[in-house]
Amino acid sequence: MIRFENVTKRYPDGTTAVHELSLEVARGELVTLVGPSGCGKTTTMKMVNRLIEPTSGRILLDGEDISAVDPVELRRRIGYVIQQVGLFPHKTVLDNTATVPYLLGWSKAERRERAAELLDLVGLDPSRYGDRYPDQLSGGQRQRVGVARALAADPPVLLMDEPFGAVDPVVREHLQNEFLKLQSTLHKTVLFVTHDIEEAVRLGDRIAVYGEGRIEQFDPPAKVLGAPATPYVADFVGADRGLKRLSVTPIERGDLEEPPVVHLDDPIDKARARMRGEGARWAVVLDDADELHGWLAAEAVDSPAGPASPAAKSQDKTSPPTVADHARRMEAWLPLGSPLKQAFSSMLQHDAGWIAVLDDADRFVGVLTPGRLHEALRRSIDADERDVRRDEVELETVADA
Repeated sequence: MIRFENVTKRYPDGTTAVHELSLEVARGELVTLVGPSGCGKTTTMKMVNRLIEPTSGRILLDGEDISAVDPVELRRRIGYVIQQVGLFPHKTVLDNTATVPYLLGWSKAERRERAAELLDLVGLDPSRYGDRYPDQLSGGQRQRVGVARALAADPPVLLMDEPFGAVDPVVREHLQNEFLKLQSTLHKTVLFVTHDIEEAVRLGDRIAVYGEGRIEQFDPPAKVLGAPATPYVADFVGADRGLKRLSVTPIERGDLEEPPVVHLDDPIDKARARMRGEGARWAVVLDDADELHGWLAAEAVDSPAGPASPAAKSQDKTSPPTVADHARRMEAWLPLGSPLKQAFSSMLQHDAGWIAVLDDADRFVGVLTPGRLHEALRRSIDADERDVRRDEVELETVADA
């Protein structure tokens, strides 16, 4: 979709911002350009919409040399989002969003309908926010309007220059999450400039790590973190790149343990026998629809005098005890494929020794423990270094030595 062929940008004072850059971005791919200030990443991006003209080389957009395209027409085909947002202070949110459709000659009804649709898409109710002015919005809300405006004419390419850099960390993380959801639906071809390696790792399908005017490594995030191509890249991503890798390593079925599973209406004797048979100190509890309810401790079934649930206390004293009498609710769960970082955070948040993992149909598939999380991270790193699948990696442990 976007191709750089030996592109160089040299200024009259002799400064070379970009040197013989060759880079290809596939259709629907989100590529993050990351590096320190002055490395050439923003210059690279601005050459795509001809805000900066290259000194040599050429840039192709969907196979067309952009040097042969009128710059104004080119920019109307490319969405552009910057850190300062750049909303018109005298225009309402709705009119700001409709700027490009207005320039393209859409009718008033068409552009207002499109603007309202996009505001809704980025989480701003047009009936509530459409008539407001930029100074009546929070920083995060203005950034949302900036993204909506960039998408208004449905451009195939989106350029984003540190778009979330001017908001606080909590809002920034929320905006990143929302943008990832949006991208999973729209599949735009995106160049995203950032100086933050964690943001680059979190958002990018691939990361271009810049040195001075050149790319040191161009790979998926896991490869950049697990196998830095040069000492410069290793230093840039940091000594804690193993921790950063948690963000890009998904939970897979092979990472999970399979503890005993019991149901709420199972007799306690049945649950006790299953847990003893498997030598387990606890079991996962499902309801009658096979959906996750919680867990059952061995102490609860081994001791008749153990703590009972509220349901048990209100139950008829003559009824035989069931799992429901002693089961505990479990709020720590994640869908299969969630990043290990999210699993680790959830364990800390709930002070849990394990996290339940569900499939797309909300069926229980297993649990992730701290030990298995660590093994998953090690397998992911080894798999990238050896260029094999994660399930092909056999780990050596202290017990194997």
